[in-house]
Amino acid sequence: MPNLDEPSPQAIDLAAVLHALSDPTRLAVVRQIQSSGERLCGAFEVDVAKSTLSQHLRVLREAGLTRTRCRGNQRWVSLRRDDLDLLFPGLLDVVLSAADRRTRTDVTV
Repeated sequence: MPNLDEPSPQAIDLAAVLHALSDPTRLAVVRQIQSSGERLCGAFEVDVAKSTLSQHLRVLREAGLTRTRCRGNQRWVSLRRDDLDLLFPGLLDVVLSAADRRTRTDVTV
C-alpha cells in the first residue's frame, strides 16, 4: 500500500491548517501525536466512529498537518512538525498550549 498523498511543504496553506485545527476531534488527534509520537490510525483515543475518524485524519493530512505512512496493512500517522515550524514558526506551540489550558480549565470547572 503506497503512502497517501499530502501537500508539498510549499503548498501548505495557513487557512487550511487553521481550519483543520478548529475541530475538537482533530485537535485531540494532533495533541495525542504531539505527546506520544507517531501512532497507528486506530490507536487514537477519540469518541467518534472509525469512519468519522478517517475523515478527520484525511482533513489533517490534506491540510499538511500530518503524514500518513503505510506499512503492510497498517497506517501510521505523524505530525509534519518540521514543515509546520518552518512555515509558521510557533503556531503549533501556541495552538496546543491554548488547547492544554482550555482542557485544564474544563476539568477544574
